[in-house]
Amino acid sequence: MVNREILVESGLIVLLYMTAVFIFALVKKNNSIVDIFWGPGFIILTLYSLFQNPVTDFRKIIVTLLVILWAMRLSVHIYLRNKGNPEDFRYKHWRNTWKFFILRSYFQIFILQGILMLVIAAPVYFINFYSSEPLGVWDSLGLVVFGCGFLIETLGDQELISFKKDPANKGMLMTTGLWKYSRHPNYFGESLVWWGLALYALSVQGGWMTLISPIVLTLLLRFVSGVPMLEKKFESRPGWEEYKAKTAAFVPFIRFL
Repeated sequence: MVNREILVESGLIVLLYMTAVFIFALVKKNNSIVDIFWGPGFIILTLYSLFQNPVTDFRKIIVTLLVILWAMRLSVHIYLRNKGNPEDFRYKHWRNTWKFFILRSYFQIFILQGILMLVIAAPVYFINFYSSEPLGVWDSLGLVVFGCGFLIETLGDQELISFKKDPANKGMLMTTGLWKYSRHPNYFGESLVWWGLALYALSVQGGWMTLISPIVLTLLLRFVSGVPMLEKKFESRPGWEEYKAKTAAFVPFIRFL
């Protein structure tokens, strides 16, 4: 099991970090900035766990670099996407409907995301605390899955950016490129990234326990905060029902997923 003292310290780091982001969001009057700071939180946790163990190996270095690559790309993408725009519609809706908004948003948005961050980062903790075995098959498979997920997520985001830049597409649905095969290829790519990182942990004794990370993330994206919330926004757009009927929601080509 992971050292409890280090886990407690990691929890305190996340608490302080998310509280600082919350205060910044209060000043900016924009809770959607929490999405920008999601990735950097993982970088902080990854580097912290890496430096807690004086023994370094290739697996730790590779996983740390992969997390930094993923986190920086995601953070920069969200920053550029949101730059100059008002608060995201989901956060704005909560701002307008929640009672005791400040207190509720602190716990239900910022602290909850901090807890999820700790859960999802589980493979990274495990690897950085305990990795010592030489690289093997699980590591190779993890790199392939991570690479596929990172490529799908990046390409899907870029396709959507290009689509939205064309004024003729305003109010229309993105149904070409990767979006022809999945209604949310960027979310699917995100889940693959963490399945790939979890596969790295399988090379470490007891690493199977960290599969909770991609399982939780995949369920959240597919059934809670990702696909369902975003698709409510699309229901009034022309062609939505037809697109929904013929295109998988998450996993390409698999309609029921």
